[in-house]
Amino acid sequence: MHLDPIMPSLVGSILAVLALGLLLRSIRQPYVIGYLLAGVILGPHGLGLVQDEALVTRIGAIGVVLLLFFIGMEVSPRKLIDNWKVAVFGTLLQIIISIGCVWPLGLFFAWPVERIVLIGFVISLSSTAVVLKLLQDWKEFDSKVGQNVLVILLAQDLAVIPMLIVLSTLGNSQADPANIWLQLLGAGVMALIIGYIAAKETIHLPLSKVLGEDREMHVFAALCICLGLSLLTGLVGLSTALGAFVAGMLIGAAKETRWVHQSLESFRIVFVALFFVSIGMLVDLRFILDHWRQVSALVLFVIISNTFINGGILRMLGETWRDSLYAGTLLSQIGEFSFVLAAVGIHAQIISTYGYQMTVAVISISLLISPLWIMGIRLLIRHDDTARTGSATPTPESSV
Repeated sequence: MHLDPIMPSLVGSILAVLALGLLLRSIRQPYVIGYLLAGVILGPHGLGLVQDEALVTRIGAIGVVLLLFFIGMEVSPRKLIDNWKVAVFGTLLQIIISIGCVWPLGLFFAWPVERIVLIGFVISLSSTAVVLKLLQDWKEFDSKVGQNVLVILLAQDLAVIPMLIVLSTLGNSQADPANIWLQLLGAGVMALIIGYIAAKETIHLPLSKVLGEDREMHVFAALCICLGLSLLTGLVGLSTALGAFVAGMLIGAAKETRWVHQSLESFRIVFVALFFVSIGMLVDLRFILDHWRQVSALVLFVIISNTFINGGILRMLGETWRDSLYAGTLLSQIGEFSFVLAAVGIHAQIISTYGYQMTVAVISISLLISPLWIMGIRLLIRHDDTARTGSATPTPESSV
């Protein structure tokens, strides 16, 4: 019998995820940590069981799209619009303060201005996938903290556009005016769609009459809208996750497809898990061991500074200190979009190869340890349900 060469890797990966998942459930930790650790163990820098890292990364990217699609179905557009001050001022201040924190370090090491700005941009972005996955697991989307964090994450996704323009201007490459206008046009279209959904509250899909009660075709129609809008935002230079999020709001507002969430839930679980596995595969254990002092110091600096920068800004905007600290902790890690900024930085010769490897290592480690940091602060301040029930530990079911 012919054995497909991918079969051993597939079986090994599933067993690793299952074993780590059961272990983490026994100590009441979120599964996302297990997915990240599985990527570290199975990846090319670990046991090397999975060598096709690019394939896993592509599949994982679909997981982020589906995650944002599901989250969009649960979000009220009106609440997003009501929180515009937090999104605009919170994100802008956070980026400016992040650059300001890096500036003394850059002066000490005699970095050029463009490198200081790049590092400031990199650490200012938080992980949409990690944060929203935890909020979803803990059922905190509808909370004040959840809504504030959500709009900040979406604003950060949009802020990548001017960041890329600034970096291309400061580096050795020039920004293409046509691409800039295309990105701005795409952002405007997404804003108009959100505004339309908020105004209508309940909408009817164009094919609703044709599809009728055919639920099987409704699933494919929903996927078509999800992947179609993701493709559209990707083609205009925006985040594909942003398009999926808007598609989710469209499906959530349509009466005919409100049951789609349950039908696609299994696919979301698998693909989101693969995304976190792909992030874990980026962790180069040899590089980290060779430079563990620098990596540890930078990760510690990033986690603590992001926590208190974001928390301080939200406190200034009128939130309670408890909610502000918790929101700051949720936003403490460096986001997956920072990998893109780092790649632009090395392409534009803003950072060296060593600087790029260090940046990737710090981003990966911050993603790996941030769930533990978040849970620690969450238990310390006994946030939300834990403060009322007296239970400082989430149940296994809430960690799924």
